[in-house]
Amino acid sequence: MIQLPASPLELINDPLLSNYPIKLYIKRDDIIHPEITGNKWRKLKFNLIEARASGFNRLMTFGGAFSNHIYATSAAGKEFGFETTGLIRGDELSPQSNIMLTMSKLNGMDLIFLPRLNYGFKDKITRQYKNDFYVIPEGGSNELAVRGVVEMMDEIYSEITPDYVCVASGTGGTLAGIVTGLRGHTEALGFAVLKDKGLLWNAVAKLVPESAEFDISTDYIFGNYGKTTPELIEFIKGFEKRNPTIQLDQVYTGKMMFGVYDLIQKGYFKENSTIVVVHTGGLLGRCKELDTQN
Repeated sequence: MIQLPASPLELINDPLLSNYPIKLYIKRDDIIHPEITGNKWRKLKFNLIEARASGFNRLMTFGGAFSNHIYATSAAGKEFGFETTGLIRGDELSPQSNIMLTMSKLNGMDLIFLPRLNYGFKDKITRQYKNDFYVIPEGGSNELAVRGVVEMMDEIYSEITPDYVCVASGTGGTLAGIVTGLRGHTEALGFAVLKDKGLLWNAVAKLVPESAEFDISTDYIFGNYGKTTPELIEFIKGFEKRNPTIQLDQVYTGKMMFGVYDLIQKGYFKENSTIVVVHTGGLLGRCKELDTQN
């Protein structure tokens, strides 16, 4: 059976927010599984179920050098009995280039490194091998991914009815699932981790009903995807010191949390609001600076 347990919803009791009339919760998808964490599990779950129902025992997907999705797919293959192949952007890379690729290889994934200029051929490769592999898109974002995130929203609503649900957003699949799963007055706010807001907006819009409403902030990108600043690093370290059971990363969750705290302090959220932030995992990609002492 392809299933993992529901994740807990925890109240963040941060003294830094004690003077603000809000309640801040965190959906701890980062602790669902040691390797298949966060939104990666949500987006993979129903793809894995569909692959098995369709008779596939091999998965193919795509990603960059530091792709959490590649790593999670390799782990899911190992956990649920699928062979996995990852097409990686960058033929200068190898399985030893970073911890993500090393762990993916150790999980049994066959890694194929493509020239960056020819990475667009992934669509041709998809067509060529669609009868041999169940092909999952880059980042795992498709209609089945949306269904998995809606399931997460159902878990949240079984405990509370939030005014806002916030999430870091790269390919848009998780935000699309949150938007699709909204009930009542709840609003969805995505925090972009790359510069191209239009591309991200269109990716979400393709996966949600035409009448759906959501917002995306591009104010907390800190340079671009994968980039960071001393200000962001210090924020994350301070957050973790005050909330020692929660870790963040500098690529996704740290940027989102920085944005949420900044907007709380600026009065963006209505008074007495209940906010849920979704922890999308990605902790294997934490930079060394986050674990050094000041």
